[in-house]
Amino acid sequence: MEIKKWQKLASKYLVQEKWATLRVDTCKLQNGAVKDDYYVLEYPNWVNAVALTKDNQIIMVRQYRFAGDIISLEIPGGVIDDGEEPEVAVKRELLEETGYSFESCELIATLYPNPATSTNQTFTYLLKGGAKTHEQHLDEHEILNVELYSIDEVKQLLKDNKIDQALHVAGLFYGLAKL
Repeated sequence: MEIKKWQKLASKYLVQEKWATLRVDTCKLQNGAVKDDYYVLEYPNWVNAVALTKDNQIIMVRQYRFAGDIISLEIPGGVIDDGEEPEVAVKRELLEETGYSFESCELIATLYPNPATSTNQTFTYLLKGGAKTHEQHLDEHEILNVELYSIDEVKQLLKDNKIDQALHVAGLFYGLAKL
């Protein structure tokens, strides 16, 4: 059977905020059934980075994540500002969060965090040749530590299930496959 897109019949916004929007749609499925309460989250697009220093250390950040109530080891990243190109955003986020600048930047994956309920994408980059050029310039709500790991240490962290954020795990696997 050929899979076809659903037809959106109606849409109503329930919440419209800067960081997340919730709407409820009425959709007609390809079999003719009507789903009248399909909830969709609209988030801005995100970037993250597998970032290597000049001596091939992978830059990671550790921070508290309120919704999951965890201290999370992650790759650097963040929200793409309105009108900003993803590559510009990833370089900006890395400079703000870590203080590092890089010699090269390559898009290695474009992923949907959850295409069943969310509209946004995450653009994952591989950056190489990083050097500390600035101090951190964190947002008022950001408290994070920058940590450096060897490639083998990151592989072990993945094997030991020590990285909790699924998009960051995927990014690391894409990055390691590229190295």
